[in-house]
Amino acid sequence: MIFGLVGAVSFAVDRPNILFIFTDDQSTRTVSAYEDAYGWVDTPHIDRLAREGIRFSRANIGSWCMASRASILTGLQQHKIESLRMSGPNPMNVYDPDKCLFWPRSFREQGYYTAQIGKWHTGVDSGYGRDWDHQIVWNRPKYPENSPNYYDDQLIEFDGAEAVKVEGYTTDKYTDWAIEFIEGGSRDPEKPWFLWLCYGAVHAPFTPAERHQGDYANVTTPDIADIYPLREGKPEYASQMEFWEEGRNGEPVEKARIGKVPVGMKDLPGRPLKDWIQQYQQGVLAIDESVGRLLKTLKESGQDENTLIVFTSDQGFAWGQHGMKSKVAPYHASIAAPLIFRLPKALAIAHKSVGTVVSEPVTGVDLPVTLFSQAGLTQPWDMHGYDLSPLLMDPEASWGKPSLLVHTGKQYGSDTNTIPSRGDPKLYHGPGIPWYVLLSQGRYKYVRTLIEGETEELYDLVNDPEELSNLAINSKYGDLLKTYRRTALSELKRTGAGFVHKLPAVKQR
Repeated sequence: MIFGLVGAVSFAVDRPNILFIFTDDQSTRTVSAYEDAYGWVDTPHIDRLAREGIRFSRANIGSWCMASRASILTGLQQHKIESLRMSGPNPMNVYDPDKCLFWPRSFREQGYYTAQIGKWHTGVDSGYGRDWDHQIVWNRPKYPENSPNYYDDQLIEFDGAEAVKVEGYTTDKYTDWAIEFIEGGSRDPEKPWFLWLCYGAVHAPFTPAERHQGDYANVTTPDIADIYPLREGKPEYASQMEFWEEGRNGEPVEKARIGKVPVGMKDLPGRPLKDWIQQYQQGVLAIDESVGRLLKTLKESGQDENTLIVFTSDQGFAWGQHGMKSKVAPYHASIAAPLIFRLPKALAIAHKSVGTVVSEPVTGVDLPVTLFSQAGLTQPWDMHGYDLSPLLMDPEASWGKPSLLVHTGKQYGSDTNTIPSRGDPKLYHGPGIPWYVLLSQGRYKYVRTLIEGETEELYDLVNDPEELSNLAINSKYGDLLKTYRRTALSELKRTGAGFVHKLPAVKQR
């Protein structure tokens, strides 16, 4: 990694407080402000953020939990995050803090009081006292035996002390602790603050709060065009994805999974897809209530007008789309997350950005760059993302930036310099999803699966938002395909991908 000082353009007003709300496995379909949400979904408090802020309709924050968080904390694509590695049974992982630096340390050094509350998935070392002034953390890598406990009985460390078991629904507990922090507990009142609030919801086992277990009784089975294989024009793994089968009444039900089930996941063969969707959506309701509680606290404490709020998730989750019950895959249904910025009041009024929508594609590495800019701070090293501040000022501004997301499974940094061969377990993650490069720009999206002779993908997200028709196999789009392929290669070179000159050949048409 090359370290240097990169200037940041500041639009900050008296260095705003920053509340960065980060959920888990939450798709855009769970937020009623989003176009692809089901008609019965109701999230009034997250919708309020959208009405008062800027909503991004195409945000690919990451491909899976650990990788997404690592990119958020470093501002780097997975292939340049050095020393991070899996060191034992999932989710055990480690990193060298001298080689893999997290930018909240720089916020701290430049005058912010930094805090992290909730789920931690990026190394046994959670950074208390170095990156965080205050931390209440459920450290999954450090306590792997406790790692399935997403919703109760978590081992929690308070400011570096020995972990204690905490009972209670975790979404509510994290919010309680965040409110205490915002109200002034455990922080320096003379400093602006940055809080990274990391919920475990709505990750598997997708457990809703008891009070919500009867909600969304009007759920219906969604009409999903490609829930069953085979899918024409997709790479081999995607064309054969098969989590669902037709039940006795014609509705899709879950198939029995062959092989090991991921941590926290629960499979119930024969259970209707509709019931899974209801349970998943119920789990979001406590998040929505928490957003309302946080907004109320900011208002009552007099901090709402100078607090920047960011709401997003590590990635989304597909329920039936492309045959999946998973994240990781490079499709909107499986990885797209909600992303909303609510600016401090003076900036929102000045830029006339209240209630606006950005249709430009963005990626997780764009967020830390933007936060440094909004806080008026200097970046401690070259990050891979683009500053989104121009879009926050004018959502219809001419943008044109490419949006890159590279998925390299459980491999990071120089361990990605050589692409594993077909069949090597290192090549795959989740339900058999191989390494890939995803490049979005404008209305189109390009995917290159990193397997020799595999099909490229190109989608028109205006005419084909469900990504059913792969234009890469249509000779009429040959020139456009080459343009996006070149742009992807350019972005890989810009971000220092060690494998860029060793890419497997694509399928020839």
